[in-house]
Amino acid sequence: MKIATKFIHAGAEPDPSTGAIMTPIYQTSTYVQEAPGKNKGYEYARSQNPTRKALEDAYAVIENAKYGLAFGSGVAATDAVMKLLNPGDEVIAANDMYGGSYRLFTKVWERYGIKFTYIDTTDTENVQTAVTPNTKLIWLETPTNPLMNISDIAAIAVIAKAANALLCVDNTFASPYLQNPLDQGADIIMHSATKYLGGHSDVIQGALMMNDAELREKLYFIQKSCGAVPGPMDCFLVLRGIKTLHVRMKQHCENGEKIAHWLRKHPKVGKVYWPGFEDNAGYAVAKKQMRGFGGMISFVLKDDTVETATKVLSSTHLFSLAESLGGVESLINHPASMTHASIPREERIKNGLVDGLIRLSVGIEDADDLIEDLSQAIG
Repeated sequence: MKIATKFIHAGAEPDPSTGAIMTPIYQTSTYVQEAPGKNKGYEYARSQNPTRKALEDAYAVIENAKYGLAFGSGVAATDAVMKLLNPGDEVIAANDMYGGSYRLFTKVWERYGIKFTYIDTTDTENVQTAVTPNTKLIWLETPTNPLMNISDIAAIAVIAKAANALLCVDNTFASPYLQNPLDQGADIIMHSATKYLGGHSDVIQGALMMNDAELREKLYFIQKSCGAVPGPMDCFLVLRGIKTLHVRMKQHCENGEKIAHWLRKHPKVGKVYWPGFEDNAGYAVAKKQMRGFGGMISFVLKDDTVETATKVLSSTHLFSLAESLGGVESLINHPASMTHASIPREERIKNGLVDGLIRLSVGIEDADDLIEDLSQAIG
C-alpha cells in the first residue's frame, strides 16, 4: 500500500452501529457488562476506549509496526519507556536532544538510580564506546532538536542488539512520512503526536510503536497502571490529522528547502542547520534513511547576540513566536529560553546550542510570503 493511501485509511473502519466513516468519539468512562467479567472487550476507559483503539491501530500502520500505544503527551510516552528500566540501568542519549526529555531524565529518573550518558550520537563509534554491561537503552533523536543532527539508526541498532539493549528513536521531527525507524532496526518509536501527526496545534498527545509482543505488553501494563492516557476527543483529532499527514509533510518539506537555501544566502545569517545541504555532515546518512529533509530549520545570525535574535523573534508576522512545532502555521522559537531552558547554559553552549540560535517550524503557507516575513524581520 502506498504511503498516501496508508495514512488516509490507517485505523479506519466504519462504525458498526451507524456506518459512520469517521471513528466516533466514545466519550465514556466505563462500559456496561452483561455479567461480572463478561464484556464486549471494554471495561474501563483508562484501560481501553474504542476511539483510542482506532488511533493505536493507526499508529501501528503508519510506522510499519505491529502495535501502537497512545499517551497523554510525548513526555508521558517517553516516561513509559523509562519505566521499563531498573535502578542501576544505564541509558545512552544524544547530547543535543529536546530539553523536555533532558529535564525528565535528569530531574526525575536520575533520582531513581538510572544513569544517563550524553554523547554525540552522530559518531557511531561514540555510541559503541559508551556502551557498558549495564546499558539497557539507547535513546536517539534524528534529526535532533534543535540542531538537526543526524544519527545512523541502522548502525546504532546493530550496537544496541549486540549489547542486549533497547533502541528507542524519537521520530517526531521526521514523522512517519520521512522515516520509519523500526524498518532500520529500532525497537521502539516515540512521537510527540502533538506535532506533525496532529498537525493543527490543537491537541497534546504522545505515541509509542513497536513490533515485539512482549514489549508491547510491558508498555501497555505501564500505560494502564500509570494512567497517562489521552481522552477520546484528543484521539479523534490525531486520527483526523494523520489523514492529511502526507499532504502537509510534502508542503513542509518544499517550503523548508526553499527557506533553508534562502537563509543560507542571506548576508546577515551566519549558519543554517538543515540536513538537506549536501555539505551537511549528516547528509549522506539522512539521504539513506529519510525520504526528505523536513520543515525544521535552525539558524544563527552573524551578529550572534541575544539582543539581535530577540529583535528578529519579535518582528515576524506570519511566523508566530511560540513553543511547539509541526502545525500548519509557521512558528519561530528561541530554544535557549524556551524549549531548552531546562538545560544548563554551559551544557547548551558546549553542544552548539548558542544563546542566539533561532528555530523555525516552517508551515504550509506560501513560501514566498514566509521568506518576505523573515526578510523584513532580519532586515
